[in-house]
Amino acid sequence: MGELTALVPFEIVAAILEETRNVQRRLRGLPSRVGVYFLLAMCLFPEVGYLLVWQKLTASLTALPVLAPTAKALRDLRRRVGSAPMQRLFEVLSGPLAQPRTPGARFGVYRTVSLDSCSSLKAPDTVRNRAWLGSPGHGGYPLLELMTLVETRTRALIGVVFGPTGEGESAYARRLLQLLKPNMLVLWDKGFDGNVFLAQVSATGAQFLGRLRSNRRTPILAPLTDGSYLSMIGTLQIRIIEARVTVTCADGTTFAGTYRLATTLTNARRYPAAALISLYHQRWEHESAYYALRHTVMQGRRLRSGDPAGLEQQMWSILTLYQLLRTVVVDAAESRPGTDPDRCGFSIALHAPRDLVIRPGDNSGYATGLVGVVGRRVLAALLPPPARESAPARSNRLSPVTTNAYSGRGAQRAARLADRQCCNDSLNPSCASLSV
Repeated sequence: MGELTALVPFEIVAAILEETRNVQRRLRGLPSRVGVYFLLAMCLFPEVGYLLVWQKLTASLTALPVLAPTAKALRDLRRRVGSAPMQRLFEVLSGPLAQPRTPGARFGVYRTVSLDSCSSLKAPDTVRNRAWLGSPGHGGYPLLELMTLVETRTRALIGVVFGPTGEGESAYARRLLQLLKPNMLVLWDKGFDGNVFLAQVSATGAQFLGRLRSNRRTPILAPLTDGSYLSMIGTLQIRIIEARVTVTCADGTTFAGTYRLATTLTNARRYPAAALISLYHQRWEHESAYYALRHTVMQGRRLRSGDPAGLEQQMWSILTLYQLLRTVVVDAAESRPGTDPDRCGFSIALHAPRDLVIRPGDNSGYATGLVGVVGRRVLAALLPPPARESAPARSNRLSPVTTNAYSGRGAQRAARLADRQCCNDSLNPSCASLSV
């Protein structure tokens, strides 16, 4: 949590709470800004209840008069904060993380991203959850579907939507198309090859490379020198690449399959079929992102909340925590030039504080390095605010403090994104076996 609070400074939390009109209206022992950090800690420690989460969050503050709230008080704090601040916090932190020289982050002039969904997130089997998500799935729990737009090399979240599984992948994916840019190349698995959907993606200016369903028939308009051919889907001209993709695991196990890939990169000389087939392997980075989210962060557990409002709040908190962890991982990888971010994971770093046992007066080792930092950084948030700050004026316009906080953060992110977008790496296909 100490590192995470460095990435989520108090000024940003205060600005978001004011913008979403969630600042407490009277003096409280648990102000709203404490609730934001508590929600992140709740997702960092999914295996324990509210009281133990609070103890882990305040473990290094034994010398200070820290409140000892009840489980009901912490539950009320969650309800008071709501989901809007966590959603806004995710929107501020989300986005690509690759720097201009991050290995494999680009395919020519294009930033590679991926669209995919996950429909195995389990929610508690309550009446209210079933009313929103539908009947329980095969595992006995209502299932929530998550659709994300991910930067493939860093596995950073660019955009997210979630809801009942009955709405369908394409419907959720359409809600993320506004995030596509002309400098992006979108990868996806089969199921996104509808005529209307492909036309909508092409209208954004982004390019795509996706797998076609086996029953899809495409006419051969003109064969190309690399074995691919030009075709049409609806009114969109595309290029079809037929390939046999083989994936070899570390233990020697191999998996092979015949794929038909459709792409809007129709120039066979500039974008050879062999390079595109190798690039398509990067789509599986999305599966690694979901594995980290479900099994590393959530430890394979179901969500906590028994009502839709609580599920939304928890999902935005989990996604925010994941994005923060990926930011730390990418920054660590970039501290060693040439390190590929997809070779890094946060399993060890994440499990170290979870397994840590804090004893009163322990100021050594991880207690100082991890939890001690929390005490220094979160001290102002844990103590009750002065009376003059307890009832900020509410208006329809942002206050100067809020505007300045966002201006500083926005300027930093704008500069960083502009720096990333100046990359023009050469083709860098992965080293997987392939045949056209």
